[in-house]
Amino acid sequence: MKKRKICVVTGTRAEYGLLYWTLKALENAPQIELQLCVTGMHLSPEFGLTYREIEEDGFHIAKKVENLMSSDTPVGVSKSMGLAMISFSEAFDSLNPDLLLVVGDRFEIFAAVSAALITSIPVAHCHGGELTQGAFDDALRHAITKMSHIHFCAAEEYRKRVLQMGENPRLVFNTGSLGTENINRLKLLNRNEFEKAINFKLNKKNLLITYHPVTLERNTAADQFKALLDAIDELADTNLIFTKPNADTDGRIIIQMIDKYVKENNDKAIAFISMGKIKYLSAMQFVDAVVGNSSSGILEAPSFKTGTIDIGDRQKGRLKAKSVIECANDKESISHGISTLYSDEFKKITQTVENPYDQGNTSEKIVKLLKEVNLEQLTKKEFCDIDIS
Repeated sequence: MKKRKICVVTGTRAEYGLLYWTLKALENAPQIELQLCVTGMHLSPEFGLTYREIEEDGFHIAKKVENLMSSDTPVGVSKSMGLAMISFSEAFDSLNPDLLLVVGDRFEIFAAVSAALITSIPVAHCHGGELTQGAFDDALRHAITKMSHIHFCAAEEYRKRVLQMGENPRLVFNTGSLGTENINRLKLLNRNEFEKAINFKLNKKNLLITYHPVTLERNTAADQFKALLDAIDELADTNLIFTKPNADTDGRIIIQMIDKYVKENNDKAIAFISMGKIKYLSAMQFVDAVVGNSSSGILEAPSFKTGTIDIGDRQKGRLKAKSVIECANDKESISHGISTLYSDEFKKITQTVENPYDQGNTSEKIVKLLKEVNLEQLTKKEFCDIDIS
């Protein structure tokens, strides 16, 4: 029997962490030939050459797809998208996949899916239908949905939104979030192992800080991140673990500010380009909150009964657990959010919170559907109207 060639694209450390168990399941399926393409931050020395982590996990990389990562200006990001589209068109011509599987909303994924559209390669898309109204990722995600043919959504609310966009109901599925599966299946570090792994002692209070630029705003990254630093700098008996932002517009401004802050406060702060999925998830067990605007604070932190302080508009519109505290991008609001975090009332909330994204065995559901779906005529889509009367 001819194997079904499924090409999976990953461009960031976070995205690879989400895909890990799906990649394992695809690799172990006898009916499937996995073609793994890495791109973006994975290939950048500045962002830690994280393709090496993928190889250390035992995966064969079929193609390294270059795209320029030397600038985080709007012009630089646009050039990266153009180069990525050229490179993906060449990769797909060489690999000739039967199906492309992607996650999310980043510009390199948009480039890959655009190349697949022109090449008539069917696309399966994970985490469609979500909203992140403060980032241009929001528009990219919806555009990727319209260029895709099979949809694996993280919640019922998102499945309905994909249907609202005219997608075929027979090909839109609520499979749950990929991120929560890592929590349930990976062997995480205990406190002592974690401290040794990062060479850093935890304190009475600890915060994990992941903050990305709000890409639909211009020249706001420095002021907004300074407000966060000013708020956390006043905290007593609190250690800070920073993870540096993705390759987004103005991301390097935040990286420079993190480096400067950690250098001046190395007794209480440490920073990482990439912690890797095991250390990052292990950190969530021991911190009081994930602070910033990362999707991990929305998708994964609630499973640990860990609080989230979600700053600004980057994640605006996403379905959020009761353990997520929303606040504005100013010092006063962030400080109020931290005070709420440590209140007795909020601690009671986190003890009983349920993660709306955790449905279990997401990768198995996805791979089962990928093995069974009929790919014939899949690229000839029809717009499915819904009754709005």
